[in-house]
Amino acid sequence: MAIVSGGPAVAEESKTGKLIFEDRFERNESQEERDEVGNGWNTNSKSRANGHKQVDLKDGAMRIFIHETADHGVSVTHPMEFRDGRVELKFMLEHPKDSLGLNFADLKYKKVWAGHLFRVNVGVKAVEIADLKTGVMDLKTREARKAGTVSDEVKEKLKTKTKRVPHKLETGKWYHAAAEVVGDTMTVSIDGEEVASFSSEGMAHPTKRLLRLAIKRNVVVDDLQIYSLD
Repeated sequence: MAIVSGGPAVAEESKTGKLIFEDRFERNESQEERDEVGNGWNTNSKSRANGHKQVDLKDGAMRIFIHETADHGVSVTHPMEFRDGRVELKFMLEHPKDSLGLNFADLKYKKVWAGHLFRVNVGVKAVEIADLKTGVMDLKTREARKAGTVSDEVKEKLKTKTKRVPHKLETGKWYHAAAEVVGDTMTVSIDGEEVASFSSEGMAHPTKRLLRLAIKRNVVVDDLQIYSLD
């Protein structure tokens, strides 16, 4: 797979996989009225925030912030493709309510809502990993939850689809995060230290085709890299 990069391409195999995408966000926008991320990124600002700007490239980083008119969290997406792989990036949370969400999806898989497979959410107090494919985003389960008809059996099953691990972070500080999926296991490391690992069948979905930066409030992101471990 060809490497796409916002800066110089790194066309080399590393001991930890093949780099298939990277972005240093060291570029300028032509205007400041709407999202203009470039380098293959898309956002949901047009459909969810009346077109208002929610992503800003500034000082060599990507700042994501939810607009007051938005009816949904900010979604900043980029295509990718791997079975096993890893996403690495630098991030900063500037407020105690901020969080970083990494959502792995496959829009070609129609048995879940909007292609949702699994996600990682990093806040100032904890890291949470959730299997969405066999959890809350399974279409039948989602419909039952909306209708209030979820069986006790399914309720008990859903409790096994999320793992939350306490882990404190400071606001206003840059961290390096890595979210790696191998087989049915997702492992999250921060600054080189493993902080959470969770195994569930949804992670073993054969092809992860889309990365969503899923942001409920605000986050600052830089130096993002996607590796294939296939």
